[in-house]
Amino acid sequence: MELVAVDYAAPDAPQQFVESLREFGFAVLKNHPLQADEITHIYTAWQAFFNSPSKYDYRFSKRFDGYFPPEVSETAKGHQVKDLKEYFHFYYPWGQCPPELVDITVQYRQKTNHIAEQLLNWIERYSPSEVAAHYTEPLSAMIEGSDQTLLRVLHYPPLTGNEVPNAIRAAAHEDINFLTILPAANQPGLQVLTKANQWLDVPCDFGLLIINIGDMLQEASGGYFPSTTHRVINPPQTTQNKSRISLPLFLHPRPEVVLSERHTAQSYLQERLKELGF
Repeated sequence: MELVAVDYAAPDAPQQFVESLREFGFAVLKNHPLQADEITHIYTAWQAFFNSPSKYDYRFSKRFDGYFPPEVSETAKGHQVKDLKEYFHFYYPWGQCPPELVDITVQYRQKTNHIAEQLLNWIERYSPSEVAAHYTEPLSAMIEGSDQTLLRVLHYPPLTGNEVPNAIRAAAHEDINFLTILPAANQPGLQVLTKANQWLDVPCDFGLLIINIGDMLQEASGGYFPSTTHRVINPPQTTQNKSRISLPLFLHPRPEVVLSERHTAQSYLQERLKELGF
């Protein structure tokens, strides 16, 4: 069993893409509109930010935007040890951002969001009628104008060998949001838990685009599309001295969007944040 990259330009790409999401909660795309040189440029620019002490000038605010240092990094639900990472939360248009990174970050977010709208259209097109009946409005419309969509710039620092026992770069978790769009990182390590309860490596060749279902889309589809457990494992000793940069765009519906009889997007988010101790 493996995740096979779907050719974004192929005539049957929408169907293959949705079938992969249904099976794994994940899908991988090749030949998509994001250009490799754009990804390289933004990786390099944000790596320089994390290498600089000026990152502390952008420490996160009460609105959870800005820089989160390793000592306040997330602890995944059900785990006791913090992840080995630092990150920056960029909310557009109201979030803080270093001036030299604004233009490339906004451009990346806008292009990725546009791709996400197309992918949500594919998901809706290939949702069975009884599943689509649960959608209170078109899926792509649910994210339109949302100021809750979050671009997280993740930096997994090189390992020193002195890490807390059992700590890994990102412990097993599911995403809270609607849909996550993620260019393949500059280092491997992402794994997804299959239906057979086995960890499967997600293809990480540079230039691929990885998409996974979040809890909110699982809720909106009545469980038809699974929000699958995934993690980022530590690198082997031969490459543990290398950083890993990752750029997940966490798509969130507008707060008032009705996901199900139980939840709006806002009530669902608050429930999950409470579970995480926020």
